[in-house]
Parts: sequence; C-alpha cells; structure tokens
Amino acid sequence: MDVHFRYSKKNSYSFAVLSPLLPEAGFVDKPVNGIMIYSFTTRQAAKVFMEVKNAGTDSIFIAGGPHPSGAPEETLECFDYVVIGEGEETLPELITAIQEGKDPKKVSGIAYRDAETGKVVITPKRSYADLDSYPCFNPEKLRAPIEISRGCPWGCKYCQTPRLFGREVRHRSIDSIVKNAGHYNDLRFIASNAFGYGSDGIHPRFDKVEKLLSALYKLPDKKIFFGTFPSEVRPEFVTNESAELVRKYCANDTLSLGAQSGSNRILKEIRRGHTVGDSISAVECCLEHDIVPAVDFIFGLPTETEEDQEKSLDLVRWICKKGGTVRAHYLTPLPGTPYASAVPAEVSDGVRRELGKLALGGKLTGYWEKHRNSEKKSN
Repeated sequence: MDVHFRYSKKNSYSFAVLSPLLPEAGFVDKPVNGIMIYSFTTRQAAKVFMEVKNAGTDSIFIAGGPHPSGAPEETLECFDYVVIGEGEETLPELITAIQEGKDPKKVSGIAYRDAETGKVVITPKRSYADLDSYPCFNPEKLRAPIEISRGCPWGCKYCQTPRLFGREVRHRSIDSIVKNAGHYNDLRFIASNAFGYGSDGIHPRFDKVEKLLSALYKLPDKKIFFGTFPSEVRPEFVTNESAELVRKYCANDTLSLGAQSGSNRILKEIRRGHTVGDSISAVECCLEHDIVPAVDFIFGLPTETEEDQEKSLDLVRWICKKGGTVRAHYLTPLPGTPYASAVPAEVSDGVRRELGKLALGGKLTGYWEKHRNSEKKSN
C-alpha cells in the first residue's frame, strides 16, 4: 500500500521529522487510497475527524501528535491506529506491520481497536528516542527549525509536553545541530526552554549554551535566532549571563518568555515552578540588555478568580509600559493533562475590556475570549 502524509502547515514540523524515516511516503492535501498519516492538535481535531469520517477512500488511517496521544480512545472512533508519543521508531514499525500483515499487538507505543472484541488495545510504552539517532528533516523534502532539546522536567498542569516527551530533557549534540544548520541561513530552534540546552531543565548550564552558540557563530553567513519563536525560555533562566549570550552571538533582539500568570497563587496551583518575581526580573533583565521581552500569559485557568486575573492584568500593563509585548491565551483543556476535563474560568468583563484596549494599542496579541479558545502547549 502506498503511504501518504496528510500535510498541512500546522503539522509541517512533525512531518519534517518523520519524512526521512519513510522516504517512500508522499504528501497529500486530502485523503487518498493507501495508508494515510495524520498529526494534529486539539484545536484541529474536530475538522480532522470530520475529514476522515467523510473520506470515502480505501484507506488505513493512522493518527499521531498531541491530541491523538492524549485521547487515543476518542481518536480511534475515526482512525484505525494511534501512535502515542514520539513516532520516530513506532511509525515505521507500525507501517511495516500493516504492510506485511503482522499482529499490531507486537508494536510498542500504539493504540488500536481489536477486530474481534471491539475493545481498545494500548500496547506497552516505547522508550524515548535518542535525538542524535534521527535527522531533524530531509532538506530535499520538508524542512523545520532545528530541534535541539526534547522533554521538560516541569509538570505544568495545562501542558502536554512532559506527557508526550517525558520529564527527562534530552539534547541533540552540538555536532548534529551544526550539521543540520548547514541547510539554513537563518537558524531557528525547537526546544521547550532554549536556555535549558545541555541541562536537566532545572539548573542552567550556560556554559553548554555558549558552546552551542559559539559553534554556530563560526559558521559563515548565518543568523542565529535563539530563545524566540518557535521556542521560548523560562523566566528564571533569563539572567545577565544568558542575556549577554544572546547579545554576543544572536541576531534576535527579542526573547519569548512564559510568565503565564501574575498571581503567585495560580503559578503554584498550575505547578509552574517559578514566581511572579522571576517574571519581573526576567523582563527587567531583557530591557537592561536592549532585548524586547515577548511574554506569554494564560487566562481562564481553573480556580482563577477575578483578583488573580487583575494581578495578571497589572503585570501585563507593567510589561507593556516598560516596552515589552504580551501574547494572551485562553486556556484550552488538553487531553492527557491534569486539566483535561477542567472547566476554564470566565474572564471578567473588566479584564477583557482592558486587554482589548491594550490590543488596540498594538501591545498585546492573542485570544482571551471563551468563544475563541487558543491552544496553549508550549512552555
């Protein structure tokens, strides 16, 4: 059977990683006969499910990515198989099993519905991948930013990252990163916390960050964008030392920070692992080094009161007044997280109005309305 990736811009990073492992697979923009591979998030799930239900093709449908991994039973109402978590080893093995008619029960890291009983079968969990064993992308097919780290030690209740990739941080070697960097002029990176490179994700190792940046800096005609889209950094990792590394080696004059709330009570409740003071210090440190802080906030967190929202609003105002920018998100409960079945808190009318004014002034972007949920999964 022919193998196809159901491509969209929103899953291009995932398929860039997987396509070198399935060189025979092509990219399609709609269901076709054969083995169809999807990767999607919660925001895209309803649309994807509808497409698969109405496909009308002779296909075997495989789903992977954040939503299927967190909600395999729901996904199997439309799909034949779910790849849970990382796909580098699981997906090629599953496709071989399908093509050769082997028992899928022997493939670790998947879910499927037993043909006889109709019950969902979840096979044993697969070990996490060694990043250096797999390429970031096939430069002749589909490219993506260079993934330098995977996993996160923090257990934030809203976030899928530690549930998908584990709480032990794994890093790609500098040699591997430099090799992949040869395909780009502008270098951008994927990591849950860029400043956590080389560390356990809790205790910074800026010496290792500098080794990486200095190696990349030696490459001719490259611009390094570090700690900004599509990555961000944790506030407590923003120090004079890390900010100076950005100024010394990097082209970006912004840093993406995950503050998430202006309420210490909420930060503790969501297991964020830092304080409001850490966020304030990070913003001040950025500004002292002529770096614009771009700060993420989540509104609608469960147990969030109007007082908590006012504290977040106060911090948002202060950041904007200082010259930073803010990205607001309304909580989307994500499957597989402690908040999977949580009911988001309502954002008060007064807070919504003030956020709207800041948006009109160009200092704030994003969504904070319940009817326009914005998924939040990065760190």
